[in-house]
Amino acid sequence: MNSPVLAVRDLTVALPTEDGQVQAVRGLSYEVAAGEVLGIVGESGSGKSVSSLAVLGLLPRDARVGGSVKLRGQELLGLPDRELSRVRGRRVAMIFQDPMTALNPVYPVGAQIVEAIEAHQRPGRGVAERRAVELLDLVGIADPRRRSSSYPHELSGGMRQRVVIAIAMANDPDVIIADEPTTALDVTVQAQVLEALRTARQATGAALVLITHDLGVIAGHADRVCVMYAGAPVETGTADDVFYQPRMPYTLGLLGSLPRIDNRGGRLTPIVGGPPSLLAPPPGCAFAPRCPMTVDRCREQAPLLTAVGGGHRAACHFHERLVGVSPQEVFGP
Repeated sequence: MNSPVLAVRDLTVALPTEDGQVQAVRGLSYEVAAGEVLGIVGESGSGKSVSSLAVLGLLPRDARVGGSVKLRGQELLGLPDRELSRVRGRRVAMIFQDPMTALNPVYPVGAQIVEAIEAHQRPGRGVAERRAVELLDLVGIADPRRRSSSYPHELSGGMRQRVVIAIAMANDPDVIIADEPTTALDVTVQAQVLEALRTARQATGAALVLITHDLGVIAGHADRVCVMYAGAPVETGTADDVFYQPRMPYTLGLLGSLPRIDNRGGRLTPIVGGPPSLLAPPPGCAFAPRCPMTVDRCREQAPLLTAVGGGHRAACHFHERLVGVSPQEVFGP
């Protein structure tokens, strides 16, 4: 594997609230190389989106961020906002969950792509406008020259998301972070948006960090996977490792609650309960209150993210017992 483009080490994020500090991210580490896709998956509230905002310095000023975020060896945490502004959009691009809030409703989409280009380059207005049309064509917008004059409200949800992907591609970034890019889209449009993301990665050579709660999206597009729970990573490895040899009960539970076309008539095995409050994370394993395998040790001692074979790592005291075990065996009635 190539040397990492983006390296995150022991990232922590604490967000102040009226009730106290929320430990939104607790010790997240990952690397992603050029052209690689890292999928970060977990339930809502697991810290996926907060970690991506921390990478780009987009959290509120009173957020407390620790650890290290290096882009090609350059430390990003602690950089002044003026210097981070040169990184955002130029070297690290972000695709947000809701394209309607990411786009300005009073400007045509072509003008917004031109603005993204001119923010970091000086190609001349005519060159930037031609580039905007080329990008719209590249992400699959039909009749891109005419559509470049359209306003966001004149486009469908899938087309708006592809416009946001075009903006992310505009400056050939080193890293693209896509935060739930297919939420609220139907299956057909979701496939089109994911294909546009694939095109963006191939055209720019960028590393892609794909954040989602949809394991189906991860299965079809990620090279490596990081599963997060209660703000912390609980399993990491290649997509094959995580999907075919899961070694953490939470990962098994996620897989067991995923409808599969090859499991007709089979019951899903949902995970009962909800994640713990991150105002005061439990002292032991955060998943212990929902895990059928829990014993006293789990409630008292937090498991470390341990190597279970090759680059596969899992945070479970009993990862050896889960070899070849199905979700139904752990979470079944």
